[in-house]
Amino acid sequence: MSEPTTANPTSRGPRLNRRSVLAIAASSVAAPSIARAQPASIRIGELNAYTAIPAFTVPHRNGFQLALEEINAKGGVLGRKLEVVSRDDGGTPQDAVRAAGELLDAQKVDLLAGGYLSNVALAVSDFALSRNTLYIAGEPLTDALVWDKGNRICFRLRPSTYMQAAMLVEEAAKLPARRWVTVAPNYEYGLSAVKWFRALLSAQRPDVSFVAEQWPALGKIDAGATVAALADAKPEAILNITFGADLTNFVRQGNTRGLFEGRSVVSMLTGEPEYLAPLGDEAPEGWIVTGYPQAALKTPANEAFIAAYRKRFDVVPGMGAVVGYSLMQSIAAGIRTAGGLETGKLVAGFSGVGFDTPFGHAIYRALDHQGTLGTFVGKTALKDGKGTMTDWRYADGAAYLPSDAKVRALRPAG
Repeated sequence: MSEPTTANPTSRGPRLNRRSVLAIAASSVAAPSIARAQPASIRIGELNAYTAIPAFTVPHRNGFQLALEEINAKGGVLGRKLEVVSRDDGGTPQDAVRAAGELLDAQKVDLLAGGYLSNVALAVSDFALSRNTLYIAGEPLTDALVWDKGNRICFRLRPSTYMQAAMLVEEAAKLPARRWVTVAPNYEYGLSAVKWFRALLSAQRPDVSFVAEQWPALGKIDAGATVAALADAKPEAILNITFGADLTNFVRQGNTRGLFEGRSVVSMLTGEPEYLAPLGDEAPEGWIVTGYPQAALKTPANEAFIAAYRKRFDVVPGMGAVVGYSLMQSIAAGIRTAGGLETGKLVAGFSGVGFDTPFGHAIYRALDHQGTLGTFVGKTALKDGKGTMTDWRYADGAAYLPSDAKVRALRPAG
């Protein structure tokens, strides 16, 4: 192949004298200096179950995108813009670890964040530790993430299964019911939630007994059989840990078969709009739940968040959006405090750092890297044919954690 004609010494065109050559050389040196004046962005590798659980994770993405835009509009962090590179973790540990490796090796992200399912987050946490890379989990709730399987590079934002169980037990202990049954998905989150609820309620009410339990596979509940098995145990109260489509099917079959009539129900997460709204006019009334009362929460922080989110996405935010927004704000605060991106500096910067959320101020505890973000406890009700939360109160996460001594006993050294 012949060279381009512009490189041919016999081609016609202007001749270059020494002064012209020096000028061109000077301009070619100056260009990289201009590029260096624009520091590279801080890249955050984000993982989530986008295809498996879009009802929660897509609003989560919107939430962190809103926070990202707000942070970058104010100059970013450490004089650099924040950038998020997202990957779908497929809702499985194997896919999540594969995606995390691609984010680190090909995308050269500076830290990892996100996650939805607890078993997936535990796998990502182990992988991040092996790569000496900070991991900030947003939604995953199992306590193992910060306690018995916790490690120095993993932090978690949301109130955990222990914390939410403690919030619910505070109300459940007041019920006259003594015969309890439980239903929960058969994976890390469900196992952890039932374990702590049973332990905490039994400690406050030694007279209670748990007479039956059901463990449907996540996303595959046989709701009719599950409801029948629970009813056969003749309970006085029910602990429900199902969510999403499993919750919808469980509620529908429970309503049809009269499972909830004359019985108290305590239910984790059911008051979150992502799970309550799909129930429509079938939403149960009087369940004790954790959740988010959305527009009914008239605090300046929440109202400002809702207004900004609606302006940006033209929809009212749910809990997923709150978690995504708060996660990004916490990451910005941690990096800012760290003053750099070396893992040791990041761990020190995130330990004890404070950050603002739509629910108020929270911190990542230095002791176990657990966030003190809280949630709301109330009861379900029907309003205009839709499920809502009533009689709610904010439960500050810091008030629902065990003693430091107990945490130290649960958490491995190092």
